[in-house]
Formats: sequence, C-alpha cells, structure tokens
Amino acid sequence: MDDPADKPAPRAGSDGRRETETERADRRWSELIQEVRVAQTGVQILFGFLLTVAFTPRFQELSDTDRTIYVVTVILGSTATGALIAPVSFHRIVSGRKIKPHAVVWASRLTFLGLVLLLGTLTAALLLILRVATDNTVVPWLVGVVVSWYLLCWFVLPAWARHRHTTPD
Repeated sequence: MDDPADKPAPRAGSDGRRETETERADRRWSELIQEVRVAQTGVQILFGFLLTVAFTPRFQELSDTDRTIYVVTVILGSTATGALIAPVSFHRIVSGRKIKPHAVVWASRLTFLGLVLLLGTLTAALLLILRVATDNTVVPWLVGVVVSWYLLCWFVLPAWARHRHTTPD
C-alpha cells in the first residue's frame, strides 16, 4: 500500500484543479488518447482508400502529374498514420518508467505532427480528386478554400481561444 506521505500534496494549478503531477499526467494522457482515436480513425480510413486507387483500371489513365500527386498523397497518409499511432507505441515502450509527464509532452508533439501531416494528406487527396473530376481552372481555388477552412478550424480558432482565454504561466 502506498504511504500518503510519499505523495506530494495536490496544489491548485492555473486551471483550478487540485491534482498531483502524476494525476495531471494521467488526465492529460487520457484526453490525448481520446483525441488521437478520432484522428487515427479518419486517417486510417482515408489511407486505406488511397491504397486501393493504384489497383483500379482508371489509375493507368492518370497523367504523370496526377500520379505524382497520388504518390505524395500516399506518402503523406502513411506518415500521418505513423505519427498518429506513435503515441500508443511511445506509451507502451515507456510505461512503468515513471516518466509519464514527459511521455505526454512527446505524444502531444507527435499528435500535432500527425495533424499537420493529415492536413497535407487531405489537401493532396482533394487536389488529385478535383483534378480528375472537374475543370482544372477552378481546382486551385476550391482546394485553397477547403485548406483555409481546415486551417481556420484546426489551428486558427484554437490558437485564438488559447490566446483570448488563458493567461501566461
């Protein structure tokens, strides 16, 4: 049984929570894993579909440019998948080493990198699909609008909320 004297007393953080560093790391880890589950599912489904494209009859009809975009898209999808799965591997390898606060930081960085790579994957996939499906003159505009939407939703609004509603530590 743990001796209560061995644990530091919880203190209120800037968010008003009274939790030890270990409790905070556990909470942050749980939150991060829930976030990763959402992103992982999306990127894995997209990546699975991308892998099947090369085996369709129409793939042979793609121009060299479109094939290059496809290869870049598959590579981005693969790296996004790897980055978004990495927190699970990271946790498994360092589990029990009493470094969870550090693991949470690294897993968070890997997740952010995965989101950036997912943004690249979605952008390249959209570019390829729209090049094949529509008039090429509107494709850059359509992709630009959608990427701007992603940037707004994924990065600008959260950064604004963080700046607006938090104080420096």
